[in-house]
Amino acid sequence: MWELQNILVYLIVLAALAYLVKKFFLKKKRNSHSGCDTNCGCH
Repeated sequence: MWELQNILVYLIVLAALAYLVKKFFLKKKRNSHSGCDTNCGCH
């Protein structure tokens, strides 16, 4: 039972980190490529 809880905690932490990193990189990319006319999904 403890193993399942640990796995869930790790998944939640990884998901939160991935979300924050993704958000940070998208924000950074948007700032550096604000005038790009390609459909990169950052607009």
